Amino acid sequence: MNRLYGTVESELGTIYIVVKDGLVSAVHIGVEDFKRHERVHQPIFSLDNELVKEAVQQMKDYFSKRRQDFDLPLQLEGTEFQQSVWNVLHSIPFGTTYSYQEVAEKIGNSKAVRAIGQANKANRLPVIIPCHRVIGKNQKLTGYAGTRTDIKEKLLTLEGAGFKR
Repeated sequence: MNRLYGTVESELGTIYIVVKDGLVSAVHIGVEDFKRHERVHQPIFSLDNELVKEAVQQMKDYFSKRRQDFDLPLQLEGTEFQQSVWNVLHSIPFGTTYSYQEVAEKIGNSKAVRAIGQANKANRLPVIIPCHRVIGKNQKLTGYAGTRTDIKEKLLTLEGAGFKR
């Protein structure tokens, strides 16, 4: 198993991008998140790998407002339901937000609002799969990675998206 990573400095702190077997498999925001999720199979830091270099460059371009979406091969590991949610998230345009209810309706299950939140929480590719673009029906920020709404606020502000504090 070939696991490598690169880092990007951003207004969110250090972002760790993990590549496994030629696919981007995880994005971690902050060293604590990286250490918590990668402690068993510690990836190796590498900027020699073409995919690591490309992923790092695309992330830098996003944070400098030169890129609005990502074009990277992704490893999406999750249930069929989670993957259907992530596909909707991936289609939300830069600078736009959907409510949890809108995402539920787009996957054809209007009662799945809470489950949408859990699928967002299980997203191992934040920023690339933009779960930050999902907000409450009242336009207010709701949980991001559990309780980290400050991250959601910074990303939506970067994108110029409308929301209520």
